[in-house]
Amino acid sequence: MTLYATLEEAIDTAREEYLAANPEVDEDDAPVNQFNLQKYVMQDGDIMWQAEFLTDDGDEGELVSLYSGEAAQAIFDGDFDEIELRSEWLPENTLHEWDEGEFQLEPPADSEEAEAAAEEWQDNNTDADNRA
Repeated sequence: MTLYATLEEAIDTAREEYLAANPEVDEDDAPVNQFNLQKYVMQDGDIMWQAEFLTDDGDEGELVSLYSGEAAQAIFDGDFDEIELRSEWLPENTLHEWDEGEFQLEPPADSEEAEAAAEEWQDNNTDADNRA
């Protein structure tokens, strides 16, 4: 599992991985029907992202299904607003790192890292977060 510090980098990598997995598809004609995303809060409080594109709506991906149809295709084509994507993300879907490589939907308790993660959880999608 590879995580990315920026949402844009996660989307760019997902696009490249989709094209590599579907070599018969031309980038301009890629039949993308589903966009999946996952937000992670690491123990040190850093935010990381992972994204994936799928051909068929309803395909089983590893991440949270966020957009399908024309919206997924628009993101694949680079026609998206990162601030809007961040604002659409539901905080309850964010995964928090407990141990290295182990994630859960709630931040770990009783640690300095938990405090940083809890602050991120509470401040999720503030104006400052959306500019990051």
